[in-house]
Amino acid sequence: MRPQRFVFALLILACGFLAGLLLTGRMRASTTEAAPAAPPPQATAARAPQVQSQLPIPQGLADFSGVAARTVPAVANISSTQVIARPNSPFANDPFFRYFFGDDPDLYGQPDVERSLGSGVIVSADGYILTNNHVVAGEGGRISRQLPAITVSLGDKRELRAQIVGVDPTIDLALLKINARGLPTMPWGDSSQLKVAQWVLAIGNPFQLNQTVTLGIVSALGRTSLGISGYEDFIQTDAAINPGNSGGALVNTRGELVGINTAIFSQSGGYQGIGFAIPSNLARRVVDDFLKYGEVRRGSIGAVMLAPLTTQDAAQLGAPDARGLLVQRIGRASAAFQAGLRPGDIIVGFNGTAIEDGGILMRLVQDAPIGSTATIDVIRDGRRAQLKIPIVRATEQ
Repeated sequence: MRPQRFVFALLILACGFLAGLLLTGRMRASTTEAAPAAPPPQATAARAPQVQSQLPIPQGLADFSGVAARTVPAVANISSTQVIARPNSPFANDPFFRYFFGDDPDLYGQPDVERSLGSGVIVSADGYILTNNHVVAGEGGRISRQLPAITVSLGDKRELRAQIVGVDPTIDLALLKINARGLPTMPWGDSSQLKVAQWVLAIGNPFQLNQTVTLGIVSALGRTSLGISGYEDFIQTDAAINPGNSGGALVNTRGELVGINTAIFSQSGGYQGIGFAIPSNLARRVVDDFLKYGEVRRGSIGAVMLAPLTTQDAAQLGAPDARGLLVQRIGRASAAFQAGLRPGDIIVGFNGTAIEDGGILMRLVQDAPIGSTATIDVIRDGRRAQLKIPIVRATEQ
């Protein structure tokens, strides 16, 4: 009986073991069905890049086609032709001969035709167009006795003759008028709000390729002492500017006129990534003066010749730490001389603005209201002093 009982006990143990396995499997199955399955390591690794892909992805440059579509029609092509007398007499440069006979081309000159091409910006729907003076007058910068014949080609293929409203060689701007109405224009922008590295578009007619648009950034602001014109406060840009772009528009991304393209720095005669534009705020003031006075009115303190102050000059004048401009010569009839400015003085301030650059001083003087009195800080014999100098019209002295 003992062997039978032993076998029977083993059977009972085996049945209990099998029952336990079945119960455990069901519990695990129910637990798995009740809770979401945890992803295996491979699945977690596979989903990791999906989280990173939610970060912003650069989409490339913005689309400026809408800005171009609105502004390109407001830029015209301008051609100018004028007769220039080229003296061929052997006495042409003789002072005695010129004293008696002057420069009359009828006496000894051979007429020559000078042509220039450029761009212009339509600033009013009734036909006022702003461009560079050198586009109208040629590279010489001066209009001959016989006014140039100026033709304006519009975006709609019309060609119209233009009249000169005013020219200003100092700032290198000219205002023209054509007989037309309902012309496309672009709004004025505030050039004082420009920032370095801001996107801008240059629109013009380089090499007679009408209505060309180039894109770049503002490279620098307030460029002076470039020798381009008598009044310098240029926007520097790397938007492609070539011959024929002169007088065209520099436009911001809102489609506003922020500058008049004027010059390039180039060793090859073409684009090298350095172009200059006259700020729109200055251009707008020039347009207002042309319409109101027929000329640009600017301030002056008279004939004063200045030079950058060197370290050696500063030491010799008893101001080794000074930074400013050295007065070299001064006209006795000038307002500055009458107010006490003398050769050897070091100009270090103008109406509270520190002066270290001749271009900045020239701009501040010309912008000062005519009839006002400027406070100029100078160093004389090592001592600082203030002079009160009246601002007169630039043509008065």
